[in-house]
Amino acid sequence: MSTGLQKILHTSSTVLFEAPNWTPSGDLIVNGDGLLWNLPADGSAPPRQIPLPDVPELNNDHVVYGDDVFLSANDGHLYRAPLTGGAATKITSASQWMHFLHGISPDGTTLAYVGLTPGAWSSGTLWTIGADGTGNTPLTTGPGPDDGPEYSPDGDWIYFNTERFSPNAQIARIHPDGTGLEQLTTDDRVNWFPHLPPAGDAVVYLSYPPGTRGHPADLTVELRLVTRGDWRHPRTLVTLPGGQGTINVNSWSPDGARFAYVDYPQS
Repeated sequence: MSTGLQKILHTSSTVLFEAPNWTPSGDLIVNGDGLLWNLPADGSAPPRQIPLPDVPELNNDHVVYGDDVFLSANDGHLYRAPLTGGAATKITSASQWMHFLHGISPDGTTLAYVGLTPGAWSSGTLWTIGADGTGNTPLTTGPGPDDGPEYSPDGDWIYFNTERFSPNAQIARIHPDGTGLEQLTTDDRVNWFPHLPPAGDAVVYLSYPPGTRGHPADLTVELRLVTRGDWRHPRTLVTLPGGQGTINVNSWSPDGARFAYVDYPQS
């Protein structure tokens, strides 16, 4: 991150790969075609499908913790599976809303997700649930929408994006008990998906042009970096063709030196 050096690891014209996570061992986890894939972070081999026979078609929200990966599937539920593939465990049971996973507490016991009424994409509110499926708890209620909840490495905050302050999505944070809601970005751009490195000393987020609705694909977007808590002066690291799928989930390397992202150049 300090050098600004960019390296292309893989290109594809057949599979729409999205949302990289970094594993503890140094590989990347991405989704594509409703499946999960492993990609060496040095680009030495192409993506390899991770077999998950018990899991329905996936969307692009997944979180790595230790030897496991927590997944959001298109049936609206959350699952836990080994990073190497194999039998999965269904975590959620409520069917009145869809679950979109984005974060896990530092101790691995609690997941942070967005709950959406099916078909009402502006209805998203923040929830937490035990990694074992117990203790489903709302953090926000009423008009939002909210998205992208992710724990800080110390567990004191959940960072997310929201339209609670203005029609433009802005970055905010809230304590895991639902108190202390605080707006962090205040510009006229549309800001999504804040991600913190393991040390918690920076934030990278996705920034859309003013007036963008939702988090669509195929726009000119920016990846912005905030250091030392200076939210008024973010630094644009890269401008790229992307949006949906670029950094939907935390993609910082275990040492906090790099982060992965996906761009989608138009031919």
